[in-house]
Parts: sequence; C-alpha cells; structure tokens
Amino acid sequence: MQKDIATPVRTRAILEKHGFSFKKSLGQNFLIDTNILKRIVDHAELTEESAAIEIGPGIGALTEQLARRSKKVVAFEIDQRLLPILQETLAPYPNTTIIHEDVLKADVLGMVEKELQGIDDIMVVANLPYYVTTPIIMKLLEEKLPIRGIVCMLQKEVADRISAKPGTKDYGSLSIAIQYYTEAETVMIVPKTVFIPQPNVDSAVIRLTKRKEPAVSVKDEPFFFQVIRASFAQRRKTLLNNLISHLPEGKQKKEDILAALEQAEIEPGRRGETLSIEEFARLSESLYPIFK
Repeated sequence: MQKDIATPVRTRAILEKHGFSFKKSLGQNFLIDTNILKRIVDHAELTEESAAIEIGPGIGALTEQLARRSKKVVAFEIDQRLLPILQETLAPYPNTTIIHEDVLKADVLGMVEKELQGIDDIMVVANLPYYVTTPIIMKLLEEKLPIRGIVCMLQKEVADRISAKPGTKDYGSLSIAIQYYTEAETVMIVPKTVFIPQPNVDSAVIRLTKRKEPAVSVKDEPFFFQVIRASFAQRRKTLLNNLISHLPEGKQKKEDILAALEQAEIEPGRRGETLSIEEFARLSESLYPIFK
C-alpha cells in the first residue's frame, strides 16, 4: 500500500524537494489530514465503476484517495509548477489523468466524452480554490454535464449560503441558483488547522445531488434568474421596489409589475429572502409577458 500524500511530514517533504511556494492568487491551501480526505471521498459514494473529476489537485492528496476508490480520475490543474510534482506523486495510480487547464475555460463536456467514455457514474469531487468557488460550481451545473453530483470543500460561509432555506439571512440568489439544479446539504465542517498554509476562514464540505429535472419549471431560465437577482439587489428593499429599480424600464412598468405580483399571489411589501423557489417561479412566469 502506498504511503498517503496527505500527512504533514510527507506534504512538507514533497514541497521542499520541489522548492514549491504557495501562490496566494491561486487560493492554494493543501489538506494534510488523511482522515478528512477519506471522509470527503465517502460522501461521494463512489464505486469501482465510478469516475471522479477533480479541480485543483494540488500535490495529489485527494486525487490519490479518489484513485484508490474509483475507476478513473481526471483532474484540472491551472498551476504549471505542480505538474512535475503530480507526475511523481500519482505515478502509482495509472487511472489518473491531469489536464493542465483553467477549468473555467475548459470544455468539460468534451473531456468527459473523450476521457470518461462508457462510465455512467461520474462525480465532481474537489477542494475548490475559494476565490472561484461559485463560478466553478455554476459552470458545472449550467453546462448540464452528465454527472451525479458534486462533493466539494469550500468556505463555510459560502456553504451556508448554498444550502440556506427561505427566511434566513444566508438565503439569496446563490441558494436558489444551486438548489434549482441540485439538492444541497452541508455534510462536514472542516477546521482551518488541517491545511497548509492555514486559510483565514473555516471550511465546509457540501454535497450537491443533481435533480433529474430542475426544482421548478419556467419558460425562460435566464429571465427567471434575472428576476431573482433583481429581487435580492438590495436586501432591505421590498420586492416591489427592487423589481422596479432593477428590471429594465421597471419604473415605467410599475403598474404591470404590481399586477404580476397580484397574479402570482405575492404581497409586494415582502422581501426577496422570504420567497421560496416555487414563488419565484410563479413570479417570473407572471412577469415574463411584460418584459419579453
């Protein structure tokens, strides 16, 4: 059995051998606790027939655990300095492939078709760079990739927003956008002490399980999300005031917006954070004829 990469001693030895220094701009924080890595992989519920897509493998600590429990792992790494390290640390795992590319610019679907052909169960499992967590998750969901879901480590504050329920301070357009595509749950809280360097914030692991169909059915997805963003534009404002101020020509269409709220059976004096995703769907369907 290979020695684990993710111990403080082995991690430091690998970094020193290669003269590697952390780049703050890339949000690099490496995990040095094997038990936490194993628990992250547990939450992905992989089998020997599964594949995993990883983003930001670092020196391969999580990649190694994924490789031991799945058929194939493909990891996107943006930092060229890590490629020779990964080549060395992952040498014992021929079922791993590293792609040197920014995942935000990558054709992930094309990669799945090329690298993971014939594999039906695919999970994204990653310790995401905190400064680009949301764009990465949204890209993976909006591109409608053939994945079962996502298990990822991120800032606890972002995890709280993603899994928030209506009527709470963390609930906002991000909660709705992600819950539209997935069922979201926080499965672990991770202390900052298990990373080098230590981040300034606590972390959490969330599991997003893709819904077979979106949570609600709407005529026009971009317009639905536009209505949600407008509703949360200024949290202290009422729904009516936000819609008037933040939808195109809203001020001229005030009466129409009021009528749409009435049709959707939503009180104009409510605030965006009190509306469920079903209410936002009704509202966007009522507003659609006015703006389209």
